[in-house]
Amino acid sequence: MKYGENLFGRRDVRPARENLGASAANAPSATPAIVPMPPRVPVAPEPPAKVEEHAGSKLIVGPNIKLKGVEIDDCDTLVVEGRVEATMNSRAIQIAQQGAFSGKVEIDIAEVRGTFQGELTARKRLVIHATGRVSGKIRYGKVLVEEGGELTGEVATLSDQQYGPRDT
Repeated sequence: MKYGENLFGRRDVRPARENLGASAANAPSATPAIVPMPPRVPVAPEPPAKVEEHAGSKLIVGPNIKLKGVEIDDCDTLVVEGRVEATMNSRAIQIAQQGAFSGKVEIDIAEVRGTFQGELTARKRLVIHATGRVSGKIRYGKVLVEEGGELTGEVATLSDQQYGPRDT
């Protein structure tokens, strides 16, 4: 192999280093310069994710499930997408549009999009959505019934229960 030829017998088109002249021979190599990184700026940690109003233990009775003859305790939120026949004393119940609950419930907050039948005591708030149907003996702290929602039966506020009916 002759000087200036590469492995395949071709002439190397790059000039040899000694032919570049004094200025190129003394030039720094082609390795990149080391550039210092800017100082790290401390970043504040992200705030924790917002906790749902009804966080804690949750029982979901899915669609096509029937739960019958039980007593539900120590459950922060019951979500009913199927059918439940039970007694419950807890914090919150959510009845989905296709869900149905029958029985006795003492709860803080009840949201009904489906059907409830029986005794319902909503200590704080009862919300009946447009597709919701609630019937039976109903007691509540506050109530909201959307247009289309139904509330039938023996209905009273908890203040009426404690102090008797008000004269109007």
